[in-house]
Amino acid sequence: MWRNILRSKRRVSGSGTTPDQEALRIAGMKAKVFVTLKASVLDPQGKAIKHSVELLGFSGISDIRQGKYFEITIDGVLSEQQARDEAMRLARDVLSNPIIEDFRVEIED
Repeated sequence: MWRNILRSKRRVSGSGTTPDQEALRIAGMKAKVFVTLKASVLDPQGKAIKHSVELLGFSGISDIRQGKYFEITIDGVLSEQQARDEAMRLARDVLSNPIIEDFRVEIED
């Protein structure tokens, strides 16, 4: 978004960043966290969804597993690696149950 608005690649005096980088720093990043049940854990809700879509006429679906999705806006003062580390810690400690769930984190500018 900001990249389309700010096209100049000139250095901002004193900060050592381009206007694009500065705009992204202010705007922050998004962390996308996908939490799913481990493959070895039964998923009754996924089975119920599969049954329902079959009743609706969908065919060729061998399995459905459901999960959770979180979109987290991260303060722009963190580097991408710091943002990833914080999102990973949040996913591990709060958003998922590590005994029965796996998670994946994606960072987006």
